Amino acid sequence: MPIVTVQQGPRSVELKRDLVKKITDSFVEAYQIPAETVQVWIHEVPTDSWANAGRLVVDR
Repeated sequence: MPIVTVQQGPRSVELKRDLVKKITDSFVEAYQIPAETVQVWIHEVPTDSWANAGRLVVDR
């Protein structure tokens, strides 16, 4: 049973639905497994708790 963890900044529910569908479909095709066996976990990091190049994302 594959478990995929996605760490990202906040996104809309519509974008997350599309993402998990595409990830699931990719595993089903690559591994020839039922979609029910693929789990996708989305861990959203608030923009005030994530930095890049020495700056918080919220400050960009």
